Amino acid sequence: MLELDIVGSAPLAAAEIQRLAALAAASAGVSKGHLAIEFVGPARMRKLNREHRAHDAPTDVLSFPIDGAAPDPAGPRELGDVVICPEHTIELREAVVHGVLHLLGMDHERDEGEMLALQRELLSW
Repeated sequence: MLELDIVGSAPLAAAEIQRLAALAAASAGVSKGHLAIEFVGPARMRKLNREHRAHDAPTDVLSFPIDGAAPDPAGPRELGDVVICPEHTIELREAVVHGVLHLLGMDHERDEGEMLALQRELLSW
């Protein structure tokens, strides 16, 4: 089972966040593991974006993978953390799926459209 911690004031129902995260993870064949999704304000998001991406502005979603594509076979997979700033997010459901796909190693800045196509497909379900 996919274990999910929701941190902060979530603007979506916990069951919907869980469903979206599980759907995104399942698209990469991941059904077990742990991840956290944190909802933050613009100041916190700006700080994280500056520290980790050298962009001095808030953004919609950041992902911080831990196990990546090669999980430790000795224990449950620790996928990582997704941080979402609702004030800078047009579609919160999309941000959840987008962040989890990044935790699974997908990168729309390096692929040929596969990640965003999968994201659209998952959100249509």
